[in-house]
Amino acid sequence: MKVPVAMIRSEAHQEMPTNDAQRETPMPPLVNSAREAALKALGDLRPVRPPLFENDSRTLWLSSRTEAGRDLPSYFLVYFLLVDFLEFPHMGKSEKSAWTVPVRYRGRLYGVEHRKMGLGVFAPSLDPDARMSGKPTEDQEADAKDITALITKAVDAAGPYFDWRVKKAASGTQLNVLNKGSSLFERYEYFRDRFKALSTEEDGRKFEHQIKRDVLDDGMTLTNVSFPSLALLREADWNAQAAVEAFFSWTEHVFIHLAILQGRARTGDDVAKLAGADWKAKFKAALDVNEKATKNHYEVLLDLRAQIRNFMAHGSFGKRGEAFLFHSGAGAVPLLLTDDQRHRYSLTGKRAFNERWAITEIESFIAHLWSGARAPAKHHILSDLPSILTFAEDGTYKNAMVSEEAMEEFIENLAREFDNAANMDW
Repeated sequence: MKVPVAMIRSEAHQEMPTNDAQRETPMPPLVNSAREAALKALGDLRPVRPPLFENDSRTLWLSSRTEAGRDLPSYFLVYFLLVDFLEFPHMGKSEKSAWTVPVRYRGRLYGVEHRKMGLGVFAPSLDPDARMSGKPTEDQEADAKDITALITKAVDAAGPYFDWRVKKAASGTQLNVLNKGSSLFERYEYFRDRFKALSTEEDGRKFEHQIKRDVLDDGMTLTNVSFPSLALLREADWNAQAAVEAFFSWTEHVFIHLAILQGRARTGDDVAKLAGADWKAKFKAALDVNEKATKNHYEVLLDLRAQIRNFMAHGSFGKRGEAFLFHSGAGAVPLLLTDDQRHRYSLTGKRAFNERWAITEIESFIAHLWSGARAPAKHHILSDLPSILTFAEDGTYKNAMVSEEAMEEFIENLAREFDNAANMDW
């Protein structure tokens, strides 16, 4: 059911608190010019100023979705255009509806509305005795097609405003950071578990061999002996290497969320800077390398990361970077490629990584990661809920990180709010 007529908003900032901050900062001339261009692009589409006529409120309540309105741009672009930028009056939340902007096109009333099933242009009922919404008429569909085209054109014209708006948003705390920690960890677990299963099978078939004999045309017998364990060992190593790569991909993501949960990244600029930093900087933003156990893990993982990167990403030569064998009196000698641009080649290098050792070290680090004061963070990162920078700024996360129980209660409440918002159950 729609909100009462009295609830129509004539000022955009009543619905969007961040607009107060917007108005404190004068818009650049380019943005002001874009406003004029957007208004011109809307043509005969006009806002409906309060108060609404009683019949307008009733017909909007009984409005029905037009097919043409399904082609509107993204709901946030339309909202920012009409409500934030051009300050069209709008109606607030109602059952299964986030917002409605009443408009008139050539004098005829329509609603641009974001409902649970998506954004659309909604045509009011024209039957004064109607008790439920009906199907839009052909004329209403034609109007909706024009309205959609005009709004799309105005969104394009408002490009400078969107650029200005997003730049301001990115520097603040009114942001949610998407959390892919669970799916990225599942990818690591998949390869790790495949490695373990193949390793177990390889161990069980270590002494197994298969003999195949073929008789050639000249009567000679060709005997071929194969060892299934060798193929299993190769597949196990492949999966271990994929697991190591997946682990580092997961940590690149998780370290950023850990920094947010611990209040070490609080603004969009902080997160963007951290996202562009290398793995070492992300690690240090999430964990204290001055702590002895953490430092030990850091050094092991840093070494492993360099080796797996050189081996997997830089041509897959030898595990120590050996790309050549040169001839000598000692025989064929491996020549290693190094990261030192002044000394590109070397005869000595670090010990080649062992897949089984690598997985063991990674599992040890994961246990360390979720120990002590960081234990509550595991529940949040594996919940798929985004990290909300506002909560890093106002101390909400600090309170939730006090214990695993506090974090679980916080997650449960936040998940309920997200579900209600997704269902538009206000």
